[in-house]
Amino acid sequence: MIVSRLGLVALGMIGMATASLAQQVPVPKPDNQTIEDAYIYLLGRALVIRQEHMDSGAPGFAYNTIKYNPIGSADWVNPNLDTAYIEAWFAVDDDTPVIFEVPEIKDRYYTAQILDEWGEVIANINERMFPSKPFGKFALVKPGSMPSLPADAGRIELHSAKAKLLGRVEIKGDKDAALKLQKGFKATASGSPQIKTPPAIPMFDNKDLIGVEIFDNVDATLSSALDVAPNAAEMQQKVRAVAAYATSTEEARAAVDAQIDTIVPEFEEYVFTKSAPYRNHWVGGSPVGNYGADYRLRTVANYVGIWANTTDEVIYFAATRDADEQTLDGSNSYVMHFAADKLPETVVDAFWSVILVGVPEYRVVPNPLNRFNLNNFSPLQKEADGSLKLAIGPKPVAGVPEPNWLPSPEGKPFSLTFRTYVPKDVVKRGEWTPPALTKVD
Repeated sequence: MIVSRLGLVALGMIGMATASLAQQVPVPKPDNQTIEDAYIYLLGRALVIRQEHMDSGAPGFAYNTIKYNPIGSADWVNPNLDTAYIEAWFAVDDDTPVIFEVPEIKDRYYTAQILDEWGEVIANINERMFPSKPFGKFALVKPGSMPSLPADAGRIELHSAKAKLLGRVEIKGDKDAALKLQKGFKATASGSPQIKTPPAIPMFDNKDLIGVEIFDNVDATLSSALDVAPNAAEMQQKVRAVAAYATSTEEARAAVDAQIDTIVPEFEEYVFTKSAPYRNHWVGGSPVGNYGADYRLRTVANYVGIWANTTDEVIYFAATRDADEQTLDGSNSYVMHFAADKLPETVVDAFWSVILVGVPEYRVVPNPLNRFNLNNFSPLQKEADGSLKLAIGPKPVAGVPEPNWLPSPEGKPFSLTFRTYVPKDVVKRGEWTPPALTKVD
């Protein structure tokens, strides 16, 4: 078929008019629930991206290089001061695995926890989860890749081209032994993998969460890491629908940002009282680490204590309110009283710990004693009847031994995180929680 030059011009004009008309068609506004769902879902990924930017910006950082955190280091969100930590960001490609070595460790708790870029646990290497190979050499590989591997390396397939490592070795009152074991963890890349930088996002903190900017460049954010959640496709479609609306006009952008201003405080309230069973004024016991379709709980975990582990390894409890449902205030004094038949050491197969952090940054608050946590290796003194009292306050509390006192930040709200490592079934069934904090004069 032959078309004259005039006909081509006419067709071109029609095409331009059609395109112009399409540009003028308004993008429909998603309903409020869709915007809320999309924001909270995407926030979970944004929190991990933020952490990767923070980690990779630290002096001396390199992918596939283990960082041996100083024992007792508190420079961490909701830190665990009971263990010697190692951490690393692993990066692989189709031809380049990472060879990760775990030392043999006996008679103390340890785990090498590997997580994906959404905060899902891929594996815990230890004698409980990996009884057939609790230590030795492991090859971490990109999904679907078939690189050459050492014959003695156990293959672990990641969920994407990157993963986070958190290794923990129980100090158990012997820092020198824990330090030696900590240094036994090693990692090397079998070559020079192609490493993509994390997606660009505006940096934010927990006090002022990211706003509508979270919906900029969502394709880059979503394509940067596979989400293994069964409802990932559904949720990512919601994200793209909100992003299309938010980037369509200035008015639409302002409308989404205004709704986020209402979503954030509701999300924070959910975090503290509704994200897990709320028993005895503590929230905790939800199955974290692997979340299935519960993207909201995953975002909660990434918000309050990124890199949560599975409940077979640890169950967390958090308190921000006292026995009268009042916000925990560092200017007040409180007592936790464990009955003799409900002592924390009786409900764990490894150890327990309680740590105090400031809100909303969830970092330890300096105190003259540098005492930020108590655990079953602290020199705690029991009552005559075998019960245990722990005191929290700006000063020692009358009637509670000084070694049982955890200093609080005067004039500042705080949160307690209670960890039960390798919890017994009574904890898993929700039949045990820490005692409520009772305010005292």
